[in-house]
Amino acid sequence: MPRTQEVLLSLYVVSLLSFINCSRERNPADEKPLGVGVPIPEGTLKAMSERYHVPGVSVAVVHAGRIDWARGYGIRESGKSDLVDTATLFQAASISKPVSAVAALRMVEKGKLDLDEDVNRKLVSWKIPVNQFTKNRPVTLRGLLSHAAGLPMHGVPEFDVGQELPTLVAILDGHWPGATDSVRPVIEPGTEFRYSGGGYIILQVLLTDVAKRPFAQLARELVLQPAGMVSSTFEQPLPKRLWPIAAVGHTKDGAPLRGGWHTLPEQAAGGLWTTPRDLASFMIKLWRSYRGDSSALLRQDLAHQMLTRQISDFGLGLSLPNAGVFRFQHSGGNAGYRCFMVLSVEVPDGVVIMTNSDAGEQLIWDLFNAIAHAYGWSV
Repeated sequence: MPRTQEVLLSLYVVSLLSFINCSRERNPADEKPLGVGVPIPEGTLKAMSERYHVPGVSVAVVHAGRIDWARGYGIRESGKSDLVDTATLFQAASISKPVSAVAALRMVEKGKLDLDEDVNRKLVSWKIPVNQFTKNRPVTLRGLLSHAAGLPMHGVPEFDVGQELPTLVAILDGHWPGATDSVRPVIEPGTEFRYSGGGYIILQVLLTDVAKRPFAQLARELVLQPAGMVSSTFEQPLPKRLWPIAAVGHTKDGAPLRGGWHTLPEQAAGGLWTTPRDLASFMIKLWRSYRGDSSALLRQDLAHQMLTRQISDFGLGLSLPNAGVFRFQHSGGNAGYRCFMVLSVEVPDGVVIMTNSDAGEQLIWDLFNAIAHAYGWSV
């Protein structure tokens, strides 16, 4: 997702310009008023989805440190009847990054990596080219996770289902058909926030080089299983066994993507398939890690570093907006999908919303506003 969109989405959340009022589009006698523990009514969500031409949406709400409710709405593919439910998989897009960041921090926990070491010391299959920007400061794991490594390639390339996929090294070097960029430092590391999906490609190479295992397997062992993300996978391409429960991506005009979705070999940057319930479980585990609970996902000191601003308003893999409330969040946008997750830390309330449309952004913020209003969140 372009950085300008990230900024606009954060501003939208912070300012909360308005709350929705769908009273003219539903029968109040047929639906409970929205409140704590009460899912968005089907009629309300249908009206909102039709307004923005979004076929399907899935939501999970966290209240007081537990999943309060989760529900799917609409259909998995326009023109068909398969319904979205809580097991329907969506592309998490850039929300993959905080999950990947936890995988990296688990490696730090095991003594396999160091946050402030030159990553070239551990990279094997590819090295970051040394240039005038790295002669004084090398690229570190901390820099990769916080988008402070001075690297380009904001978004990462996506490929049609069945299309031949380039290697990660080819993508990093810009040696693949259609390439317009390569990943080399363009400013001195540590001096400026520069959102970089390319940095997370390097992260993926680093983790697989050190662990000597495929990234999807490594992430499953280090994060997905411990976090209770039972429906999630970083496998790319998406295995055919999971196609029947995957939401098809759609363009803004409502047309399904050719092949249903795109494939991203850059798994750490944007390749996670998941559900709002699983991401809510991930956020809760991270919150418990920050508190130092025994059921933690991360060691407490590493969770604290993850939720500490490293540069601008970014921690290690997560946005930490200056909004008057201590919270972490991330948005995501691959072709055909838009999503958002947020959790406040001092009072563990939050929400995950995933849609299967390029037109999903406005629906996400209307839903967020409605849920925030219902729960009385201080945002």
